[in-house]
Amino acid sequence: MNITIFGGAQPQPGSTAYDEAYRLGKILAEHGHTVLTGGYIGTMEAASKGANQAGANVIGITCGEIEAWRPIAVNAWVKEERHHPTLLKRLEDLITGCDAAIALPGGPGTLTEIALMWNLMTVESLPRRPLILVGDGWQSIFHQVFEITGNYTSTNAKKLLLFAEDVETAVSLLESNAF
Repeated sequence: MNITIFGGAQPQPGSTAYDEAYRLGKILAEHGHTVLTGGYIGTMEAASKGANQAGANVIGITCGEIEAWRPIAVNAWVKEERHHPTLLKRLEDLITGCDAAIALPGGPGTLTEIALMWNLMTVESLPRRPLILVGDGWQSIFHQVFEITGNYTSTNAKKLLLFAEDVETAVSLLESNAF
């Protein structure tokens, strides 16, 4: 399967978040999956490195708007780059080009990726596929969303999000077809 990994650009080599993303990429590769990332630094680099070193095809989805905003290039672990002119086209490719997505901790960009994919599945514009959110942070955020929005978030929409405490649990959910 093609698995997209969402996550922040901030994690540095040697940090817990970087190591977790590396482990996720490696485990997915060991299970025979292709890994798609945003193609740049932080979580994207770590997951790409783990997957690449374990023999997986690693696809980096990049874009001109990010490169104009922050001078940056695709990371060295990407085997195939898909470059788009805009951030919206990049997001579309990350979301529609995968059979499942796993979101690690991140900031506004990661939240945007999760929310867009979730909404597209909610309105059935995108066929249902696993969207697994890793870590207590995402579970806390979405619990608050569910609580505050009440009836505005349907039970079916809530069921589209899967939560995992760590990357190993996320891969177990993915492999169990529990979606």
